[in-house]
Amino acid sequence: MVDITHKTNTLRQATAQAIVKVSSQKTIDTIVNKTVPKGDVFEIAKTAGLFAVKRTSDMIPDCHPLPIEFTAVRYEIKNLEVFIEMEVKTIYKTGVEVEAMHGVSVVALTMYDMLKPIDKGIEINAIKLLNKKGGKSDLKIDGLNLKAAVLVVSDSVSARKSEDLSGKYIVEKLKGLNFTSVDYYIVPDEITEIQSQIKKCCAGGIDLIISTGGTGLSLRDVTPEAVKPLLEKEIAGIMETSRNYGQDRTPYAMLSRGLAGFIGKTLVLTLPGSVKGVTESMQALFPQLLHVFKVREGARHE
Repeated sequence: MVDITHKTNTLRQATAQAIVKVSSQKTIDTIVNKTVPKGDVFEIAKTAGLFAVKRTSDMIPDCHPLPIEFTAVRYEIKNLEVFIEMEVKTIYKTGVEVEAMHGVSVVALTMYDMLKPIDKGIEINAIKLLNKKGGKSDLKIDGLNLKAAVLVVSDSVSARKSEDLSGKYIVEKLKGLNFTSVDYYIVPDEITEIQSQIKKCCAGGIDLIISTGGTGLSLRDVTPEAVKPLLEKEIAGIMETSRNYGQDRTPYAMLSRGLAGFIGKTLVLTLPGSVKGVTESMQALFPQLLHVFKVREGARHE
């Protein structure tokens, strides 16, 4: 199965459709009047569909087992066609469109099985996904023309004694989120130099500054010390989200002293120095964090 361990739980919804077409009005009347010999077609087919949704991962090899938290079956009769809709919801790491399509297919097939003794001309048509919602694809925000800067805080990288990997990862990640520009800076572990570079970025109209390094449990947590007095509005929930995400994957995430907040109109994030810490933080926060800039733009135009 595809690895989804890096994903976060979000509300996932999907609605699928199938159409059962019968050959005569007599069959429709028999369904509506509940006189089909095998029983109440709509109720039995609905029950079969509910079982099918919950057993999808047993039938489709690459589907993940997941908690089904809501399922609904709806019918609508139009002439000689019965339109079936199956809606499925969960709060999980992956979507439920296959579950919805599997469920609606079994509803249709159950109807076929129950009606075939009285109607030899039944067809199942138009099994398809009508819509799906949830996941990071719904959180992308385009058209804001955002500029970013990545600040690597490291004596050894600054002195060219070691190579930076974390900062370069952040740069590539931000480029993939369609930032119009991503500047890249390296500074030593000195509070005054960190503050100076951050102030220059803010003055230059940068929307997002992400630093990497200097946030661990050490004698000199230089990045938090440098950034905290500059922040005009701290947003604690951002780093709480990052730490909670990391804690599910490594027990050391709780030691991070990262900060997040605004300096004027610039959002500043201080991330760990390790590649693993940076990767998990970026996975935890983006693209949903970009919503803060949409809120900021709305506030500008009020």
